[in-house]
Amino acid sequence: MGSHGPGLTLACCLLLAFTCGPVLGRAPRGPQEQEEQEGTKEPLLDHAERVEDKHEKYSPRQGEERPASRCYRCCDPGAPVYPAIPVPQINITILKGEKGDRGDRGLQGKYGKTGSVGARGHVGPKGQKGSMGAPGDRCKNHYAAFSVGRKKPLHSNDYYQAVIFDTEFVNLYGHFNMFTGKFYCYVPGIYFFSLNVHTWNQKETYLHIMKNGEEVVILYAQVSDRSIMQTQSLMLELQDQDEVWVRLYKGERENAIFSDEFDTYITFSGYLVKHAAEP
Repeated sequence: MGSHGPGLTLACCLLLAFTCGPVLGRAPRGPQEQEEQEGTKEPLLDHAERVEDKHEKYSPRQGEERPASRCYRCCDPGAPVYPAIPVPQINITILKGEKGDRGDRGLQGKYGKTGSVGARGHVGPKGQKGSMGAPGDRCKNHYAAFSVGRKKPLHSNDYYQAVIFDTEFVNLYGHFNMFTGKFYCYVPGIYFFSLNVHTWNQKETYLHIMKNGEEVVILYAQVSDRSIMQTQSLMLELQDQDEVWVRLYKGERENAIFSDEFDTYITFSGYLVKHAAEP
């Protein structure tokens, strides 16, 4: 077995002694030993007799109190019944104090991020027809118009002359002054003006339509062997108190306009096209 033989034999002997030792200790005794054991052995009692004997052994005598530190099993007869201890109840209303004062308002928090636009909702049902409203204000219309004429001829001289008209066809609200020969604007807006004259043969015709002392347009006709009708028209935007009139040029040359008492050859007209307050 080599060098491991003695060690292996010793290990087997120890294992056999450890296994068979308790069995050998329980070997049956001889007849003499059994008789001596039976002579000293107490008779076997059943379970009920052992329980009663045990209770009599540990139960206190009459007139004696049970020791306070005794323990009892639930199956023991005459075990003391302890009353159930009620759970203490706490009145919450007694512990609750009075309501305190309102605290100061806290600082405003930061604004949150703007949320996305929600989906468009469903179209709601059509509402009932409303009642008729109160009548509105009367429509405000603005008017301004005039038309005048001259039956007398006019010759130039050494200074400018305002053409004065002697015949009134239309003069709404009197905005055209027949004494000064000027139209005064009382309704701001856009106006249309027209000037018609009859030239004089062998004489020059030279006039201006004026606005507040400024020459706006000219009406001109050259010298001719015969007389003709000449016209000029325009539109002007006027403000309140603006003036529009006709001026005859001064006499550097022979300058005149023709008319007579039987017919009206010279006319000057104007009217409001659009009021300034209208959109």
